[in-house]
Amino acid sequence: MSPLFLFSFVVAYFLILLTVAWYTGKNSDNHSFFIGNKNSNWMLVAFGMVGTSLSGVTFVSVPGAVAKESFAYFQITIGYLFGYLMIAYVLLPLYYRLNLTSIYNYLSTRLGYNSYKTGSSFFILSRVLGATARLYLVVNILQEAILDSFHIPFWATTLIILAMILLYTYEGGVKTIVYTDTLQTSCMLLGLVICVIYILNQLNMGFGESLQAMSNKGYSTIFVTDPNSKLFFLKQILAGAFITVTMTGMDQEMMQKNISVKTLKDSQKNVISMAIVLMTVILIFLFLGGLLYMYADTLQVTAVGDKIFPTIALQHMPPFVSVIFIIALISALFPSADGAITALTSSFCIDILGIQRRTDLSEAQQKKIRQRVHLGFAGIFLLFVMVFKWINDPSMIGLLLKIAAYTYGPLLGLFTFGILTKKMVNDRLVPYICIAAPLICFFLDKYQKLLFGSFELGLELLIINGTITFIGLMLITKKSTARA
Repeated sequence: MSPLFLFSFVVAYFLILLTVAWYTGKNSDNHSFFIGNKNSNWMLVAFGMVGTSLSGVTFVSVPGAVAKESFAYFQITIGYLFGYLMIAYVLLPLYYRLNLTSIYNYLSTRLGYNSYKTGSSFFILSRVLGATARLYLVVNILQEAILDSFHIPFWATTLIILAMILLYTYEGGVKTIVYTDTLQTSCMLLGLVICVIYILNQLNMGFGESLQAMSNKGYSTIFVTDPNSKLFFLKQILAGAFITVTMTGMDQEMMQKNISVKTLKDSQKNVISMAIVLMTVILIFLFLGGLLYMYADTLQVTAVGDKIFPTIALQHMPPFVSVIFIIALISALFPSADGAITALTSSFCIDILGIQRRTDLSEAQQKKIRQRVHLGFAGIFLLFVMVFKWINDPSMIGLLLKIAAYTYGPLLGLFTFGILTKKMVNDRLVPYICIAAPLICFFLDKYQKLLFGSFELGLELLIINGTITFIGLMLITKKSTARA
């Protein structure tokens, strides 16, 4: 298929996003940028957050991992449901009761100023690394499929994509993203369903027949029962629950959208409905992965991992399916990148710069600072995407979850300590505890064969990280109890 033809669809799709952004961003201010004036429709937020939760990594890496890990990823997804229940009935009531704009303000109220700054700093680190890893994967596919034929360098492609994202988030922020994410999630899911139907037709199989064929090839196994394996089902389910609690419930980007909903009850409905839809969608992605590998066998395609879906969609499918794949891929890219830049801008302005606490700044001055920060994070994204290009990891989903285990662990420890205990800490020492915990986890992971023999550490490293942080906080507690 002509790269120019594909590129024309990318441009048309972006123009639609820009139109939505213009319409929703009119008369926006800092309050609408940060939390959408607390007037977002919960159904739109829930549906749009499915796209944010999945991203281009899920779109490409989850199907690609089926040949190696079968449907084992669904074990993590089962854990997601438990995590979303904890978010809905433990964290959201807390955030609404305190009327937070940044969720890390809770740490300031509960533990102290240094704890607050530490929590927001770990969020910024984690979200920068995670979002740029997702962005790299999709930009790399677009580069190979379209932009290489125009002799446009990779860094320029990344810059163009970031400029697109800036154009439609610069003014409206969360208020705009709630609507653009809804549009993009719809396109992504439509693309997923069409690809599944097309491959089933090409294989001349029905749903039940294809599942049986996957089972015969060992693709459809969900539960791993070997306790020593890093994919052991109890490890995966438990890790999935805490990944959700941290990467959603303790993540400013995800909670920024939740607390933009007017009432707690509607926000809870948002989270639970999103969890159910997310589980269903991931199961379809895994099913697609099995279909892709069976279809690849008939075509004698040898691509595996993150390469198999793009290779088949762009080289072995009709033009209309290739176009749908590109649009769906972009739809998976934008919700994860636009929300990340917006949330990072919000967290840095509110938590690090404290612009909402400064009485010497007018609304116009705050907006000017916020826009400069927004541009600054776009520059940081460009830098880290180039770093991931240099690393060139073959499976980005594994890398993303490993990043989360290291960077969200201290947040898990901080929030858990604040919620489960009434103790106060020596706030000055909190940053050192939160830095030490991931370093200890890195040591455990690097030397796990020497320390644990055949037992493999997997995603439960996140829980270990949070536990070490919690224990460290217990060691620096003071005699006074928490403030009411």
